[in-house]
Amino acid sequence: MAGKKRELTQDELYMKEAIRQAKKAEKLMEVPIGCVIVYQDKIIARGYNKRNLKKTTLAHAEIIAIAKAGKVINDWRLEDCTMYITLEPCQMCAGAIVQARMKRVVIGSRNAKAGCAGSVLNLLQEERFNHQVELTEGVLEEECSAMLSDFFKELRRTKALGKNA
Repeated sequence: MAGKKRELTQDELYMKEAIRQAKKAEKLMEVPIGCVIVYQDKIIARGYNKRNLKKTTLAHAEIIAIAKAGKVINDWRLEDCTMYITLEPCQMCAGAIVQARMKRVVIGSRNAKAGCAGSVLNLLQEERFNHQVELTEGVLEEECSAMLSDFFKELRRTKALGKNA
């Protein structure tokens, strides 16, 4: 049958929600990175980048979502949780993910400049740590990557217009 649309996988459905979170960041002129944490097939926490809004480097989508998830399940250990994140986590967030004992992380697009799930380093699966995280990559990669590329193109364009004014 021509034109029949395939159903989204469970990972894609949750990544779509992470993308919705990233778009909230974008509306605030924040880098569009979004995250959701799933526990027992239910989203228990959402987060999006708020570094500029909160004036702190700690306000990454993953850190915000981890804090919320801990409150929901009343534990700092997120051992049975899966995180869906639109961009590969940085060293700070990867460290927090390992510390939280997250079971699995699903990444939309790679972060060649700061990714710590395999691009620059792989802190999520470092054998010398007491916990390693299952990793799935490339879920809705084109959509996640395009959202970031478009954001930075627009940012550069806006800055160029400001300099020429």
